[in-house]
Formats: sequence, structure tokens, C-alpha cells
Amino acid sequence: MVTSLVHTNGSAHGSNGAEDKLDELRRLLGKSEGDPLRIVGVGAGAWGSVFAALLQDSYGHFRDKVLIRIWRRPGRSVDRATSEHLFEVINSREDVLRRLIRRCAYLKYVEARLGDRTLYADEILKDGFCLNMIDTPLCPMKVVTNLQEAVWDADIVVNGLPSTETREVFEEISRYWKERITVPIIVSLAKGIEAALKPEPHIVTPTQMIKRASKFC
Repeated sequence: MVTSLVHTNGSAHGSNGAEDKLDELRRLLGKSEGDPLRIVGVGAGAWGSVFAALLQDSYGHFRDKVLIRIWRRPGRSVDRATSEHLFEVINSREDVLRRLIRRCAYLKYVEARLGDRTLYADEILKDGFCLNMIDTPLCPMKVVTNLQEAVWDADIVVNGLPSTETREVFEEISRYWKERITVPIIVSLAKGIEAALKPEPHIVTPTQMIKRASKFC
């Protein structure tokens, strides 16, 4: 349901059908006027960040109808070499440079380039830079580092975590949803599988991990 909102040719700005699709999804989920659809990306690797950025770029301008945010763990610092390379990327892209200057966000990248400041992955993601793909700037995003804050009121959760982390994170998420009356829609982008031996040898997909971790999904 979520993936149908993303246009393969990029931004949906100016598309006559974009708002209609969003309105239809809101109707299906019973969203009332003034209550925005809340979409949360869980995991900010390359795949998860690109997917969240596509949604933000395509539908984020309908601010009264949809709120899109992405969760990533806090505390991951950006090393000096990466900061220097990021600065080069910024200055090679006039659109990105202008955007950062307009948002009063350029100076911190200058300071990081000089070694006078440490940048963090969640900090640069807000400006549209995923640590896993520095050479490909994305659009600015709303980034949340507290998992409970990110997911407790979500209508749609998009899992962008690797399969090795999916179970652990969704076990934590399930604790925040215990008091919810309705369960959010969960869309999994995760790749990879687990092998299990009991009751007989079988594979466990990320979707099955989420279902087992969340119990009520």
C-alpha cells in the first residue's frame, strides 16, 4: 500500500494524482480532517533512507495530510575523512550548497572539514545525507533518535533494518504498542533470512520475524 505512493521517476510534485492517492490512503485508514497520516521509517541505512526520502520528496509538501519521519540510532559519529569528503560533495552541488546556506546549516560542515567539530549520522541525515551513501544527497528529513517517540503513534511503519537487527528492534517496538487500540500497517524492506531447526529445518523471513516479535501483528 505504501509502495504504490512512490513514483519511480522521482518527485511527485505537480502530479495531479499524488494528492488523490494520499487522500485515498487516508480514507482507507480512517484518518479525519486535521489528523495527518503518520509514516515512520525504522532504520536509516541506504535502502531505508532512500525509501523515506522518496516519500518525503513526493508527499512531504502535503503537510496537513501526512507526516513522514525516520528513526535511526543516536551517537554514530562521522570521522574526519568522511567529513572532508562530505564537504567536497556539498560544494560540488550548487543546489545542495544553496539549500544548506538557506537553512543556516553550512557552517557546521565547514567546521567539520577543518576538524573543529564532530558531526553525527542523525545530524547529517536531517540535512539529507545518509552516512552509507555520502555521494548521493537526499532531501532533508525529520529524524527521530528515540524509538518510542518515533513509533508510538505511527499509522504506517516501514522497516528498513537489516534482517539481523529486525527482531530485536521490533521486540522493543511491540512494548510501546501494548496500549494501542489499532495496530499500524507494517511494510518490510528488509533482505536476508534466518535459519531455524525446530520443530523442523526452515527459514524465517524478516516479515515472520516482525510478526513473531510483535505478537499481535
